[in-house]
Amino acid sequence: MKPICIGDYCFNHHHLWIQYHKYLPQFVEVAVEVFYPRDRQADGLIMFNHGFLIGTDLFYLPKKIAGSLLNDNPLFGVHPSAYYNYSRAAIDNNWAMAFVTATHLQASGLPWSDFGGNPRVGQEAFAVASYLIKYGATDEFYKGDEHYENTAFFDRGVIEEARFLRSNNVVFAGHSVGGAHAQVAATGFKAMQDIGKRNMQLFDPVIYDRELLPKYSRSLSSWNEQDIAQPVGLLQLSPVDQKIWPLAPGMRPYREALAEKPMPELMIIGDCDCACLDSSAPPAWSPDSGTASQFSQLAPEHSDSWSIVANLSNGSHCGYLTECDEKCQLADGDCKRCKDQNPWKAGDEEAEFTNELIRRFLGIYEPGQPFSGDFCQWVQSDVITWLNTENPMGAITMKPFSDNRYIEYASPSRCSG
Repeated sequence: MKPICIGDYCFNHHHLWIQYHKYLPQFVEVAVEVFYPRDRQADGLIMFNHGFLIGTDLFYLPKKIAGSLLNDNPLFGVHPSAYYNYSRAAIDNNWAMAFVTATHLQASGLPWSDFGGNPRVGQEAFAVASYLIKYGATDEFYKGDEHYENTAFFDRGVIEEARFLRSNNVVFAGHSVGGAHAQVAATGFKAMQDIGKRNMQLFDPVIYDRELLPKYSRSLSSWNEQDIAQPVGLLQLSPVDQKIWPLAPGMRPYREALAEKPMPELMIIGDCDCACLDSSAPPAWSPDSGTASQFSQLAPEHSDSWSIVANLSNGSHCGYLTECDEKCQLADGDCKRCKDQNPWKAGDEEAEFTNELIRRFLGIYEPGQPFSGDFCQWVQSDVITWLNTENPMGAITMKPFSDNRYIEYASPSRCSG
């Protein structure tokens, strides 16, 4: 489709197929929403994985068959950006923002319902981020791909006009199960390949333009380094993980890899969020140091991990959303926490808080560069200083941890000097 441009930013929607590895007959269909500066000079990309049960459609397969005859696709009916509209944060920092929706293998009949624990979804986000870096906002990637350099339709100008990023820096972010999926992508290509080999989830993706008689890219491992996504940050909003072998092996190996990665990593939880604190396996965070949690794996005690967690008072599972979704509300409806409180609702002040959080998070990066400081400079950055207060904005308050600070990280004595 042609981009829709309003002011200094444009929106586009793309449809792709991804093969996880050229030797595996496993394919996934994805739709991509992307916002980027009109001048196509974005300093970086924030790649967002949406939460579970956003846009579930029982009639996906009949619509898919009908769409093949009508030149339509039911995946285009799903708009994660409507629920996670943080475009203002990206615009203020001259960053692009993208969302990916896929027909996940673990629930192909309900294509967008993903209950977590499937690393393949994080691999999809990484593949799409790399696609956007190399080819830009286009469906016709093959016209400028080296794979077709000696063909009649080769036209590198198509790609040059479609590119909108001046770096390969990517902040991977996500909400709910999307927060755990983002953990996978944030480890980087080499770690994803190494862990995938050990866990029977080989990853060296090939991009296709359609199902029948497709044109396709070379495997990601053969791309130039500057065309492959370089993770420079991780933002998790109430991450939810599961472990249901073999469909959902969980993200623990990826969190263990992130624990050793010197990169800004931030987790936000809410004290009224049953989905991430009770239903997730393991929970996102636990006050008991002896209980395994996602955060304890990201930030092992006495380690040099860069992961930081902050706890939002009255924070719910769906309060981050900028628009209400009835399916997401199911996660908060049965929650036994905070019965005498009023947890934040979608579209309320928690959503405004999230927009400001992302704005400040992206603000720690110099144009086109990874974060240039050390761990203590990360702790002292504007976004973390802002979070480490009782009342960062409006009616939003943070819940202190056992040491009365509003942030928690491993080996706190590292920055006590």
